[in-house]
Order: sequence, then structure tokens, then C-alpha cells
Amino acid sequence: MKKNYSIMEIGTLKGDLADKGRIMVGQELGLTGSEISLNYAPAGTFAPFVHSHKLNEEVYIILSGKGMFMVDGEEFLIQEGTVIRVAPGSERAIKAEDNMAYICIQAQGGSLTQATMDDAEITKSKASWMKDQ
Repeated sequence: MKKNYSIMEIGTLKGDLADKGRIMVGQELGLTGSEISLNYAPAGTFAPFVHSHKLNEEVYIILSGKGMFMVDGEEFLIQEGTVIRVAPGSERAIKAEDNMAYICIQAQGGSLTQATMDDAEITKSKASWMKDQ
């Protein structure tokens, strides 16, 4: 029977992710509406290129460290807890001043047709689910 979920173990931010630098999870998890990468950038490193996307917007979630981010020539400080959305067609780049871990989520701009609560359907109460445990 086909499962309606997928799981991937990535290790730790200071272990496996730091060793690899980037882990792309989309193919591994079978994502169909977005791409997600888990990234580790050692202090003093830059993105290998300035880039833009024709259709996709990106969301960067800074998990640890600090650095600089550039969008369309404007630079600003980023640090743990910063979340940045970059529109399609905008040039972007990232630089780590400290060792930095971040998540990048990519999805086609304008493709979201409903918010979480509009799409959700309650199928079981919390109390009922907890009894099953």
C-alpha cells in the first residue's frame, strides 16, 4: 500500500549538513509543488553566483549564524530568525559572515490558490487522536 507521506533523515546541522554544504530534499521526499534545500555556508563564503528565477519565488529561513543578503543590488544584514522572500525575476545572493545554516524553499510565484486554513479539513479531534496513542 502506498504511504501518503515520506520521511528523510538529514543528520545534524553541525554534522552531515556541514559536511555536504547543501542537501536537496525535493526528489527524496517526492515533492510536487515546491523544492527545498538545506544549506550550510562556512564563515566568509559567498553564494557561487548571483542568480534569479523566471517563475519561482524563494523563501530563505536563517537557522543559525549571520551574514549579508542581496536582492536587486540592495544589501541587508541577515541572522538567525530572519526570513526573506524573493520574487521571481529578482537577482539574489547570500554571504555568510559566521557559519550559517539556512533553508531555501522554492515554489512557482502566484501558484498558491488557498491558505492553510482554507485548505484544511478536521478529520479527528485532538482528544480522539491522543486516545489512539
